[in-house]
This record gives sequence, structure tokens and C-alpha cells, in this order.
Amino acid sequence: MPPPPPEPGEQAPVVAPKNDPTPHNMQPHQNSHHQKRNTEGPSPAQRSEPSPTPQPTLAPNQIHQHHHPSTPPPTKNLRRTHHHQHPPNQARTKHHQTPKQRPTASTTPTTPQRHRHEATQWKQEQTELSRRNLPPSPPSLPIVGHLHLLKQPLHRYFYKLYQALGPVFSLRFGSQLVVVISSPSGTEECFTKNDIVLANRPRFTIGKYLGYNYTTVVNSPYGDHWRNLRRIMSLEILSTNRLNAFLSIRRDEVRQLLYRLYQKSSTDFAKVELKSKLSGLTFNITMRMIAGKRYYGDDLENSAEAEEFRELMTEVFLYAGASNPAEFLPVLRWIDYKGFEKNLIKIHKRMDALLQGLIEEHRRDRSKKTLIDHLLSLQESQPDYYRDAIIRGLISVMILAGTDTSAVTLEWAMSLLVNHPQALKKARTELDSHVGQDRLIEEQDISKLPYLQAIISETFRLCPTAPMLIPHMSSDDCIIGGFDVPRDTILLVNAWAIHRDPKLWDDPIIFKPERFEGGEVEGYKLMPFGFGRRACPGVGLAQRVVGLALGSLIQCFEWERVSEDLVDLTEGKGATMPKAEPLEVMCKARDMMKKIVLHGRNHA
Repeated sequence: MPPPPPEPGEQAPVVAPKNDPTPHNMQPHQNSHHQKRNTEGPSPAQRSEPSPTPQPTLAPNQIHQHHHPSTPPPTKNLRRTHHHQHPPNQARTKHHQTPKQRPTASTTPTTPQRHRHEATQWKQEQTELSRRNLPPSPPSLPIVGHLHLLKQPLHRYFYKLYQALGPVFSLRFGSQLVVVISSPSGTEECFTKNDIVLANRPRFTIGKYLGYNYTTVVNSPYGDHWRNLRRIMSLEILSTNRLNAFLSIRRDEVRQLLYRLYQKSSTDFAKVELKSKLSGLTFNITMRMIAGKRYYGDDLENSAEAEEFRELMTEVFLYAGASNPAEFLPVLRWIDYKGFEKNLIKIHKRMDALLQGLIEEHRRDRSKKTLIDHLLSLQESQPDYYRDAIIRGLISVMILAGTDTSAVTLEWAMSLLVNHPQALKKARTELDSHVGQDRLIEEQDISKLPYLQAIISETFRLCPTAPMLIPHMSSDDCIIGGFDVPRDTILLVNAWAIHRDPKLWDDPIIFKPERFEGGEVEGYKLMPFGFGRRACPGVGLAQRVVGLALGSLIQCFEWERVSEDLVDLTEGKGATMPKAEPLEVMCKARDMMKKIVLHGRNHA
């Protein structure tokens, strides 16, 4: 077992595997003098504001050779000092006095010096990259690169660039090189022969705070710590046995949703807004698995805590999907453009306090048999690794990655179905034939419902909740599509473009679930959960939640559009590609509802 990673505020661990060099800018700064291990962990203040990266210093023998730009070089007439040797601690001219005029090896360079160093480094990088066979790129501007060209939504803008430049092209976000892949063959190269090289993540500000200083399974650099987190997620949290143990939670939350809809539509069609209801469904399923609590809907255990949680989640997802140009322009980062980092620090503190409160609550009462209880039992046997910070990181990933994505998929699926009533009717006929009208659909029925699965796959194709997947970072030079991809390059895969490529799909923009009735798609044509080592580990949970919820909604209700106009499928802002406008539809309970839903609530 590798040593535990530091909490936020400490340097994130970076362990490079053999033949897998970790990016130079991810290596932790080592100080061989007076270095002492902090066994108790940082204070809350340290967790919220990680220390800045140490700046390079001057060696003693370089002090006289490195002159301040505002002072003239030393005169050659040094006859009086030529024969006099000063002791090392006195060998200074008036321009090298400290601490007022000249930074020494123990001081940090001033802001102008740091900016000049960054400018010099940028020029050197440009010169080196100009000699390489980089992917094609549109014209750019100095300093900002292509940032001024970017338009939302990014996946649609990158699709236009793909049509003009080809399936592999490059951009510059400030001084940061970005390569975008828009073809199955390029994607296959990324996640097969280059999978290890591209297994790192960029160090964005969001990962510094919401990712616990890059120590969660999503933000952690590739290495021993990440492999151990991945093992925990796969074997301890999202294994088949663990998911089966929480089956009753998913069934109960879906039936509560059906009952609330039935109350509004038991006699006739009624307008319902589905976005908030589907979001509450997925959050309640996840939080009941994690902590045994419901935060949305009726019968809440603690309404004040639930309201605080809902407000916090709204802010978290707002910032998680926000663009931040300061990531690529140091001057904006220095002035904290729009207070982005300041607000993230506040959100991190609130999130950290909420999650730690849940841990302490379960430490006092271990009777709920939740994921926190299980992780605390592992903490007893391995206290050095399963620290509270690790548990908070695992919980935060479950919440941020496992809730909004499923809710957005369900909303898109229902939007597509009401716009295509023939597909909706065909799905209901399949359910009535294989499940019947005497009971509700169960998770074990989903594998016997190929058309329902085809609807879900077609929704993943047209409306992926990660249209650009999660960004990767190259840890070494590699070649993709015949082009050089240098070390420390951000790599994006435009899954949305691949899913709609007319070279790969017939009628690519048409909702046609029948294209998936023949079985699974071969190759790298469909990738809603990514590929390779860092593919989403929550595939099993997402498929169970989406399959059960969507099948239940189709089985138990009639659905129609509010008007004759088609539902607007415009995409909104956000990392998960939500609908721009929340879905409103007309809903009417089928005749089977009263008998089945009420009976199910009494015997669940």
C-alpha cells in the first residue's frame, strides 16, 4: 500500500510508474534540508488555501552574475577590490544588499521578475514547438493564443474546426498547447498504445479545491495513489455486490417519484416539470447510499440541513461547469479574475465541513450500513491510509460524478421520446409484453428489454453528458495521427463530434434507437463513459439508475408535449451538457398505476 496522500494544502503525491514519466510540472518540490513530516495533517486553513509553489532561487556563486535589470552592470575598474577577498557572507556590492534591494537565495523573486521569467520561458517553448510536426492549427494571437476564438458550446465549435482542419488539430489556450481528437482511430491511439502516457490530468484550479488538492480518483495524477483509489472505487464502493446491496434504495426512490407524479395526474393530463424531479431522484439515491439521508422531496429528516445541501450543490455544479480563462493566462490568475479562486475556497470550506459532519455522525452511530460506515470500518484496519480526507474525497466524487450526469441523461431521453411518440409507443409495447401490467419493472428486467436499452444508447450518442470527456495530460512526448504531441499537452476527445460523424453513422442527427438493436457498437464510435485506464468507474450504477427510472416512467404514464411544437433541444452551459430549458411535459397515469404504485409503497 502506498503512503497516504496529503490533505488539501499539502503537495499532492506524484508517483510515476516505470516507463511512465510524470510531467515535470507535476513533480513535488523537494527540500532536503530541515524537512519534517507532518503526521497530524494541515489545519483547516491550510486545507482551503494550498501553499504556492516555491520559486527558483539563485545559487551563492550566481549572485554577482545575475544583476537586477534596473541597475547597471558593475564597472570594470575594480582595482581597489581586486586584491581584497571578502568573506562569502560579505561579498556584496551596494546593489546586492538585502533585504530591501536585492533578493537572495532565501527570498522570492518579485512579480516583474516572475513575469519576465514566464515570458522568456514561453518564447523558448514556442521556438522548440515550431520545430515539431504539430497538428494543424488556425491563426492565433500572441499571449492569448486561440482563447479569443472559443465559442460555447465548445464541442460544437470544435466540430466546425474538425471539418476545416481534420480529425486531429491543435490550439493554444494562452501558452498551453491543447490537442483535440475527433475520430475513432485517433481515440483508439490515445487509449491503447498511448494510454499510459495520457493517463494524467491537467491541474486546474477546480481540482485544487473541489478535488482535495488533486488527490481524488478524478483529479489525481497517474501513479500508485490513483491505482489504489481506483481499486477502492471498483471493489469497495461500486462493485456488483455493493450495488446489489443498495437495490432497495434505488427501487424505493423510483417508486416515490412515480407516486408524486401519480398524485398530480391520476385523473387527467397534467403539466409537470421533470428536471427538478429527476435531479432529486438521483441525488437521493446517491446520498442514501453514502449517508442514509434524503435531501430532496418529502419526509426529510432535517429540512435545514437538506436546504443547505441543495444550495451548496447548486453552487458546486455552477463552478464545476464554468470556464475560467485564468487557468491559461497567469496575469488573470494573479489578480484572481472575477474572484473565481476566492469563491472556490469558500465552497470548498462549506463542502468540507458538510462531509466531515456526515463522517462524525456515522462515527457515533454505525447502524445505517452505508458507504461511510464501510469506509470507517476500513479506516479501523488501515488508519494511515483511510484518513478522513481520503473518505471525504471519495464521497465528493460520488456526489459530483454520480448524480447530475444520470439526471441529465434521463431528461434528454424523455425529451427525445416525447418528440418521437412512435419510439415511445414501441418502448411501452415492449414493456407491456415482457413485464406486463401487474407489476413494476425491476432492474433484472432491463437485460430482457433490448429496445429500452437501445433508447438509452441512442440518448448517450446524441446527448453525452461528457461531450469532451474529461481532459487528459500527456506525461511524455507521443505521436497521434502522425502528429507530434509534446509532453505537458492537454488532450481533449470530442465524443460529441464522433457520435454525430456522418462517416460513422447513418442519419447521424436523427433519433433512431433501432440502430442499436443489433447489439453493442464495435470500436471507438460510442464513448459516453470514456475509454482506457481512466474511464468512468460508475458505469454500472449509471446504467442501473437510468434503466430503472426510464423504464418505470414509460411503463406507468402516458406522455405528451405541452403543445404541438417540438420540445426545444438546445444545449445549456455546463460540464454535463444540460438542456437549456428545463423539460416540461404533459403526464397522465395509466390505469395500472393505482393498483401497482400504492401496493408497491405499502410493501416496498
